[in-house]
Amino acid sequence: MHTVLIVIHLMIVLAMVGLVLLQKSEGGGLGLGGGGGGGGGFLSSRGTANVLTRTTAILAAAFFATSLLLSVLAGYERKPRSALDSSVPAIPGAPSVPGTPSAPPAAQTPAAPAEPQVPTSRPQQ
Repeated sequence: MHTVLIVIHLMIVLAMVGLVLLQKSEGGGLGLGGGGGGGGGFLSSRGTANVLTRTTAILAAAFFATSLLLSVLAGYERKPRSALDSSVPAIPGAPSVPGTPSAPPAAQTPAAPAEPQVPTSRPQQ
């Protein structure tokens, strides 16, 4: 459901970007569909402009609706968590958490060697 809604949302976004680029801008600067000088251009009639404006408004409403649905779905999937409920991983040498059984001190940390270990060229068997 979540993935389908994201795909629909992206298709609406692409269609809306395309429609906005087709519309004639008031200043004549960015619109591809405007008719500059020289005899009417592509999509220059007033009726076509009304259709593009209404379609853009419908796509904008669909964009807001899918945005709200995606945010509501994200809110349902998020679960509240408490720091007190999580388990603390055991770190060697760290004090134990109250209420948990502790091991004897000898079992917690390995004994250090009495003298430095020299690496040998042959593996020991």
